[in-house]
Amino acid sequence: MDKQLIAMEKQGDVAWITLNNPDSMNALSGSMLEQLAGVVDGLHEDAAVRCVVITGAGKAFCSGGDLLGFREDLAHGTDRFIAKLRYAQDVFDRIEALPMPVIAAVNGYAIAGGLELILCCDMIVAAQSARIGDGHARYGFIPGGGSSARLPRKIAANRANYMLLSAELLPAATLEQWGLVNMVTPDGQLLEAAGKLATSVARHSPLGLRVIKDLLRASMETNCGQAARAEIDAFVAYARSEDFAEGLAAFAEKRKPSFIGT
Repeated sequence: MDKQLIAMEKQGDVAWITLNNPDSMNALSGSMLEQLAGVVDGLHEDAAVRCVVITGAGKAFCSGGDLLGFREDLAHGTDRFIAKLRYAQDVFDRIEALPMPVIAAVNGYAIAGGLELILCCDMIVAAQSARIGDGHARYGFIPGGGSSARLPRKIAANRANYMLLSAELLPAATLEQWGLVNMVTPDGQLLEAAGKLATSVARHSPLGLRVIKDLLRASMETNCGQAARAEIDAFVAYARSEDFAEGLAAFAEKRKPSFIGT
């Protein structure tokens, strides 16, 4: 039986995904990516899950790609290596496209592919001791999992330039100031903080959150005026939803809404 490299546990309506190969600092091997893809594909079909938290077992969130595996792939030519990079991008795209909010709970190191993974998440909570960076340039590599595409869409371009070109690992507190990390917690409180955020988010309308995520993604590919008009287009359908009616009723009745996602 293959080693379980990805652990998934549901706590109420929150799904916890744990990268579970601490001996390799959770390096993204082909097997880990395949298992991660299977879990993520299942979540795309799971209407009971309203928020997802991704974290890492051990002292690292994720140390990046499996460099020894890359070296072995390259021994057989570049096609196998490039195919693995394409597959990793596909898995990251599937995470980014999840209909429910995704929170990265970053413990320890998140480097190169680890950074690229958290860039696919909607929010980032990091432990105080976490160190996050691109790291590719340190060994003469270039990004292959989307950091050059996503990072300058998350933070200012000159700061993205610094992270990609210096290959420096930066403290979580610095990246909170830069706008990449949403919250920094004491090391022993990371999972508790991520869990509280996930539980809070999961109380919102799952349908409404899906629409908001769709609008945010689409807004990156168009201008401000078109993106604003897309909100009106989205409301054409959303205004007929049960969740929208429930939200209005709860506000009028001064009670907490109970959303069902339809």
